[in-house]
Amino acid sequence: MRPAAVLLAVLALTAEVRAQDVKRDIPYTDPPHEKQVLDIFSPSGAKNLPVVFWIHGGGWQTGDKTDVQVKPAAFNEKGFVFVSVNYRLLPAVDMGTLTRDVAKAAHWVHDHAAEYGGDPKRLLIMGHSAGAQLAALLCTDERYLKAEGIPLSDVKGCVPVDGDTYDVPASIETAETRWRVHGLPFAKFGHREKFGNDPAKHKDFSAVTHVAKDKGIPPFLILHVAGHPDVTAQALRLGNVLKEAGVPVTVFGAKESTHSKINADLGRPDDPTTKALYEFLGTALKK
Repeated sequence: MRPAAVLLAVLALTAEVRAQDVKRDIPYTDPPHEKQVLDIFSPSGAKNLPVVFWIHGGGWQTGDKTDVQVKPAAFNEKGFVFVSVNYRLLPAVDMGTLTRDVAKAAHWVHDHAAEYGGDPKRLLIMGHSAGAQLAALLCTDERYLKAEGIPLSDVKGCVPVDGDTYDVPASIETAETRWRVHGLPFAKFGHREKFGNDPAKHKDFSAVTHVAKDKGIPPFLILHVAGHPDVTAQALRLGNVLKEAGVPVTVFGAKESTHSKINADLGRPDDPTTKALYEFLGTALKK
């Protein structure tokens, strides 16, 4: 590469870095556990921008807030502040504690978003896989955000990505039936155990349980891998329940994708799922 071309590339990279303000490992509790931290990505000079609140996946046992691929830069470019959160994981804590961690992170973001160029009254809650279950639950079971002083009216949209546990009892029955009819051993720490080994808890951690009319549930865009029977069934199940309750909802199946790919591609300009996401956000933020 010629020296002039190298210089231009360096200048372009420098400009890109300057265009984004990044703050990492911000604690959202006092005193914080090492997992109770978040990262914030803001466009340089941001002011009153909508905030994407991102919840990572990993089966509620693994994963990290750094697993965001191109999302921070993509959302910043489109005029959003992007927040990625960590939370304590199974089996060190139970599912209720884990969920409340995410709600506490949302509380901190709601209180401090303006300091980083965000608008606390325009939150968009999103997550992939396990994070999709958590996002959907926070946006339907208002108890978690209400306990943190956040009204559902400040959440302008919910985007769960390729979750398989919006209806936990159905997910458990599907998996265990498959293992039984095929003569396979049951998982030692499957969804039954993760969600508390109690049918009442399984129901309570299901977003579909809490959907009802006139609760102020925000619009949903449910993204899933089109070719996968389990996530497709769960997406349609949640979508139908929301529709019956009068909540605006779009269910979008990503073709020629996988559980990992749909997440990694989100934010790429040539990705059809990303196009559907941006269209949804444009509509949701007008209301």
